[in-house]
Amino acid sequence: MRNSANIKELSEIQPDFIGFIFHEKSSRNVSETVLMDTPKNINRVGVFVNESKEFIINKIKQYHLDYIQLHGTESPEFCNEIKKLEVGVIKAFNISEEFNFSSLNPYESACDYLLFDAFGKQAGGNGITFNWKLLNKYKGETPFLLSGGIDETMGDELKKITHPQFVGIDINSGFELAPALKNIDKIKCFSKSIRSGY
Repeated sequence: MRNSANIKELSEIQPDFIGFIFHEKSSRNVSETVLMDTPKNINRVGVFVNESKEFIINKIKQYHLDYIQLHGTESPEFCNEIKKLEVGVIKAFNISEEFNFSSLNPYESACDYLLFDAFGKQAGGNGITFNWKLLNKYKGETPFLLSGGIDETMGDELKKITHPQFVGIDINSGFELAPALKNIDKIKCFSKSIRSGY
């Protein structure tokens, strides 16, 4: 997100995380300083794609980020280096039928959360879902978030996912009026739907 008024509206819904993308190739890139007036109980997440440690440190200081989401080809060692900065680490992976879930093993101790997304032309925000049955192949202990093409019609299907490490949903393009501008009414309805029954 990058629109201050939109951020304030979303904060009233009390999501656990609000994301800020620092990737020049993204249509949602935060290219200039935005006012992030968010309550302290909402985690600020900076999203990066194959950036340097120095670049990430600068954004942590500038935006007071709580979590760093790595959406590129970052190694477990790099994730560990970021974790030493006293921020949480979320590592994203693009899931397909061919994905080898055992490749996640080295990341488990280096990350607070894994994020399972779909393959697309961009690093994220492609609006594409993947076969959620593949989640059953994940046998790790690190909790994961689910992303990829999620919209307001999927609440009932999402609530059917019973994987013990499934702890949250990362929503983006399915809830936008324009890139980085969220549809607050849609998110309110989806949040009410997904949280009922839990």
